Amino acid sequence: MNTKTTSKIIPVKKPKINVITLGCSKNIYDSEVLMGQLRGNSLNVVHEANDINKDDIIVINTCGFIDNAKQESIDTILQYSQLKEEGKISKVIVTGCLSERYKPELESEIKNVDAFFGTNDLQNILHSLGANYKHELIGERLLTTPSHFAYFKIAEGCNRPCSFCAIPLMRGKHVSTEMEALVKEAKILAANGTKELILIAQDLTYYGLDIYGKRNLDELLRRLSDINGIEWIRLQYAYPSGFPMEILDAMNERENICKYLDMPLQHITDNMLKSMRRGITKQKTIDIVNQIRDKVPGIAMRTTLICGYPGETEQDFEEMLRWVEDTRFDRLGCFTYSHEEKTHAHNLVDDVPDEVKQERVDAIMELQQGISYEINQDKVGQIYKVLVDRKEGDFFIGRTEFDSPEVDNEVLIDANTGYAANGSFVNVAIDRAEDFDLYGQIVK
Repeated sequence: MNTKTTSKIIPVKKPKINVITLGCSKNIYDSEVLMGQLRGNSLNVVHEANDINKDDIIVINTCGFIDNAKQESIDTILQYSQLKEEGKISKVIVTGCLSERYKPELESEIKNVDAFFGTNDLQNILHSLGANYKHELIGERLLTTPSHFAYFKIAEGCNRPCSFCAIPLMRGKHVSTEMEALVKEAKILAANGTKELILIAQDLTYYGLDIYGKRNLDELLRRLSDINGIEWIRLQYAYPSGFPMEILDAMNERENICKYLDMPLQHITDNMLKSMRRGITKQKTIDIVNQIRDKVPGIAMRTTLICGYPGETEQDFEEMLRWVEDTRFDRLGCFTYSHEEKTHAHNLVDDVPDEVKQERVDAIMELQQGISYEINQDKVGQIYKVLVDRKEGDFFIGRTEFDSPEVDNEVLIDANTGYAANGSFVNVAIDRAEDFDLYGQIVK
């Protein structure tokens, strides 16, 4: 009697390239481009997957902007280096801003990393992973955001001389992307279901100067606005000095250009602005904010401020606090000053104690919380067009045109009284408002 024995076939997990992204939206964009190229080379690529196996390759896209971000990047590198040491993954590759800025130091201190690359080393990273750079994939990305919105980088680097900022050290001088390439990329995104483009760069307002000899953001906005399927275009990171007012004309002309502007102003006193090398005065800052609001009624303005810059006195801070109270920004973020090597401000004495820096940040944000609450109360009883991002518990969560993902207010829609698909636009009647969130119900 013949007996057959069958052996159980155990599926072998296919090794994957797991990309970890740290830092800002520019890094998110860079990771998406890298993953699009890897996928185009028929490689198995994932973003921030929790499951790992011993054949996996980890690519860490680091941030090197301020102390906290640098520490997070270093901790992440050490975490995966340890996993490699334990035989739980096969390789660790590091790229991004921290690696661009501190490559020699990182190589000498962390021996278990297979390779360090900078911010402009895409082709070299691909080669190290057994892939080739495919020119036909320009514009193709593997989105890490929900498919209905995408960060859209229109330029790299920065020519501004801000004393506190290390970005030019990590990203280089400003380089605009040609308009035709951007339009092509936007069309690809729209064809794949993207409805909102969030325009990013170190300085959007400088767009075009290097390749067209003029500030050309307004023309780019109109070209993008014409693309079928793009319902919202949002502007982040505009510089106040030399701000091209023509973009506000485009904003007024086109319904799909959000009445939203992110303009980091950093400080308000003349002595701080001068030391920061911002190229603008207090009065000119106030004037530009007023001009923008006059030209685009109802625009939501977001800004970012720094507390504890070298030489900032209590008087400087109090003046900034009063200005925030008077200006009533719709959205505001505030950070403690970080003393960065090789920046112009590093030559100054970092003389504001850390605890004082944090106290000042807390005071600004407490004031802004009250301002946001008051502004939100005025929205109760109004109806807003809302883009639905996700569902959490008993709520669909979305945003108005006045809110960017991750950093701004959200609209919480009662899921028990109506249905909204992720990525859909719905009209929402606001019936309650808190400091940073609105609550409402879908109306036809």
